[in-house]
Amino acid sequence: MIKIIAIAVVVLVAAVLVFAATRPDTFRVERTATIKAPPEKIFPLITDLHRWDSWSPWEKMDPAMKRTYSGAASGKGAVYAWEGTSKVGEGRMEITESSPPSKVTIKLDFVKPIEGHNTAEFALEPKGDSTNVTWSMYGPSAYIAKVIGIFVSMYKLIGKDFETGLANMKAEAEK
Repeated sequence: MIKIIAIAVVVLVAAVLVFAATRPDTFRVERTATIKAPPEKIFPLITDLHRWDSWSPWEKMDPAMKRTYSGAASGKGAVYAWEGTSKVGEGRMEITESSPPSKVTIKLDFVKPIEGHNTAEFALEPKGDSTNVTWSMYGPSAYIAKVIGIFVSMYKLIGKDFETGLANMKAEAEK
């Protein structure tokens, strides 16, 4: 009986691993919010990494995390590195493109809990007296992420954080 159970477990694990290998090699998560403010008021909240503490959902997950800033004060070349609990991990981000007041592109390098190298983009599109802000993140999907993705929807998990961040950004910009 134990031998049959062991064989069933091995077959099940093998099936999960094979299925994971068939999943896409890249991912993209995107959320959009409408903020009742002009792009010129929202843009500095994104391009000045010192201001992320007012809206980023990860800042509130670990208020005691270590933060370091380097490079430019804001815009292209601004760098922010963090090290915190397992909730926020460790990593670095650098603004690689800043096109006021419509687009910011950020290179994200995660070190912990899982290494990853991704790109985040913020696009600001004026709509009358409001602005549509789209926050997206995309990059390669490592094999371990494919396996985890079978059981946990990274799109929903990261998407919830983006929704929280955009809601915080909306509150900050509409003050």
